[in-house]
Amino acid sequence: MIECNDLSLVYPDGTQGLKNVNVQINKGEFVVIVGLSGAGKSTLIRSMNRLVQPTSGGLYIDGENALAHNASQLRKLRTKVGMIFQHHNLVKRHTVMKNVIAGRLGHTSTWKSVLNIYPNKDRALAYENLKRVSIEEKVHTRADQLSGGQQQRVSIARVLTQQPKVILADEPVASLDPPTSHQVMNYLKTINREDGITTIVNLHFIDMAMEYADRIIGMRAGEVVFDGPVAEVTERTFEDIYGRKIKDDDLRGGKTDYEPTEAITS
Repeated sequence: MIECNDLSLVYPDGTQGLKNVNVQINKGEFVVIVGLSGAGKSTLIRSMNRLVQPTSGGLYIDGENALAHNASQLRKLRTKVGMIFQHHNLVKRHTVMKNVIAGRLGHTSTWKSVLNIYPNKDRALAYENLKRVSIEEKVHTRADQLSGGQQQRVSIARVLTQQPKVILADEPVASLDPPTSHQVMNYLKTINREDGITTIVNLHFIDMAMEYADRIIGMRAGEVVFDGPVAEVTERTFEDIYGRKIKDDDLRGGKTDYEPTEAITS
């Protein structure tokens, strides 16, 4: 489904965001990427839908060379690759339905989307996806009247309405309290199992990585330092990823507060 071959990214200021990353992610996997702030987790995920532009190497998504796409091809590719952000990226003054139906933008002509003209089947799809994340009662509520957890559920419904083959989630629970974080992760895991959508999530929380992932990729200073199934992960694995002893608080889900010795843009 996704293949990175010696994928590297150097920012204009010379910072190495990714360094010769080689990973292959199979259809239907639930992969969690872990590492310190600045390890390259966000850079890797954002490379996968070209929000940032790798400077060398290969990136193939569903058999397509994503780095060779022009603007039109990239728009089509992004209909296959849904993105969930830490801060939801909703239009706060719009209703929940209008935010969720925006998942059909890649499948709708520009003038129809501007006029908010969508087929009834698209509106029905959006409503069904709101039901899947148990927030359909907020369908006519403005997004800025929702809690953070509710907003993140709306963003999940929006991605589902896009009908992607891949979901990328960049720190989707970093700003949420623990119970709400588990609720959001449970929705993502259920969708992965029921729909077979390949799902890649960046997390700071070690316990969540162990609880929800099929496979863990550990990054440090822009490089992959671990890649394997959860069954092979030990406390030593996390010590190698984070470059230090792991505290009990880290294993219970405390957010890491250590910075890497080398400044890498996340």
